[in-house]
Amino acid sequence: MVTVTEYKYIIKDEEILGGEPVIKGTRTPVRAIVENWRLGLSPEEIVIHLQHLTLAQVFEALSYYSDHQEEINKYIEKNQMPADKIHPSLK
Repeated sequence: MVTVTEYKYIIKDEEILGGEPVIKGTRTPVRAIVENWRLGLSPEEIVIHLQHLTLAQVFEALSYYSDHQEEINKYIEKNQMPADKIHPSLK
């Protein structure tokens, strides 16, 4: 079941990542955009790396995050790789 949000480009679909907020028409979760932004990429740089997205979609994902930080932070935490699974050279 697809849940429409008050955001033009953000949906929740139980068939896609178990209902995690994603960019409409993609499987790209809002958390992926937020994580890139937290790494220091600007929205303009994010669309270079995620070429299937538009700048408007990236800004809307960041806007969604601004309004739903607790929800997205939970998804980020849930999807982090455990420290014991990270190669020592990458820590």
